[in-house]
Amino acid sequence: MMDLSRPDVPLQRTRTGRQRISVLGATGSVGGSTLDLIARDPDRYQVVALTAQSNAAALAEWAVKVSAAVAVVSDPAAYADLAARLHGTGIEAAAGPAAVIEAAARPADLTVSAIVGAAGLAPSLAALEAASAVALANKETLVCAGRLYMREALRRGARILPVDSEHNAIFQVLEADNVSEVAEIILTASGGPFRTVSRADMADVTPERALKHPNWTMGRKISIDSATLMNKGLELIEAHHLFPVTPDQLKVVVHPQSAVHGLVRYTDGSLLAELGSADMRTPIAYCLAWPERRPAPVAPLDLVALGTLTFEAPDRTRFPCLALAEAALRDGAGAPCVLNAANEIAVEAFLDRRIGFLDIAAVVAETLSRASRAGMMREPAALDEAYALDSEGRRLARDEVVRRAT
Repeated sequence: MMDLSRPDVPLQRTRTGRQRISVLGATGSVGGSTLDLIARDPDRYQVVALTAQSNAAALAEWAVKVSAAVAVVSDPAAYADLAARLHGTGIEAAAGPAAVIEAAARPADLTVSAIVGAAGLAPSLAALEAASAVALANKETLVCAGRLYMREALRRGARILPVDSEHNAIFQVLEADNVSEVAEIILTASGGPFRTVSRADMADVTPERALKHPNWTMGRKISIDSATLMNKGLELIEAHHLFPVTPDQLKVVVHPQSAVHGLVRYTDGSLLAELGSADMRTPIAYCLAWPERRPAPVAPLDLVALGTLTFEAPDRTRFPCLALAEAALRDGAGAPCVLNAANEIAVEAFLDRRIGFLDIAAVVAETLSRASRAGMMREPAALDEAYALDSEGRRLARDEVVRRAT
């Protein structure tokens, strides 16, 4: 859990007054929003390293724009393209998973960890070695190895700043002096594109429909997770590691307007909420400036124009992925890691049109069942154990995808 007793010491800056920043997953939606903010205020930031999976063109463009010291692609096949695009710029180019980890371990004041999926676990851990703070947008780091990661952060004295809009909202309204008086933490969910769609109609959902989120602009994987409500389930698991509450104190409500991002209820009956526009640059800006605030190019939330705020209970019958994640949270140990592994495989298979939308939850459920019967659910105590469990979960999920696709 987050050490809320630590004083709010501002993030450090170089002697020139610039804050050293690295962005892991620079070409994704969170990475792009982060770099947009950095590019608007070049005198404030010194970019140490940028990484991406394989999009050499976008990575090189951002690296030049923000004058990064090094740019790294995880896919070695993309190296030649990246090196050619950076030739003559003075920006170092590198490639491969090991190079991503090395870049993550370079000294920085703040590292934004926004790599999608379990691939972000090792770089997120490496960032703890040299960064004063890690702005964590890779939810799989906490889902797969939350206890391990938070323990390592505490050991190294690194501050974890949550980037996800919901966790960032909780971070803003959670009173450090009153954490013992927290009754519950409430995460809001938009309900995704199928909030009012019957389960029968979901059987025919295409990837194109599932990718059209009504409120947020996000990457492909997280958009599908939002459509199944798995994203909210993963966020519950994250919140358990970030904040000093039990699983029973974590709740989800569906809020279609996506104006209220998170709430904390205290034992005296007070309910504190953070509201804002559906723009990731707000929580990112908060992390970049924490514990101060900085202007962000975000349209202010107009409550009069919005008019109405509505809330609903989530439907776990139509969205069983939420129930599966809640069960994994309660079970603990290795269940969240297997849940995440199976979900990544199932989402990939759906996007590739090998399984249907409703099969995503079915694949995850069967994978968890098989892993439990095989006695695989021990909590990872080290990084290699987390990867081994993730690998086994993926193997079981792939078998289930093949069975359903034939």
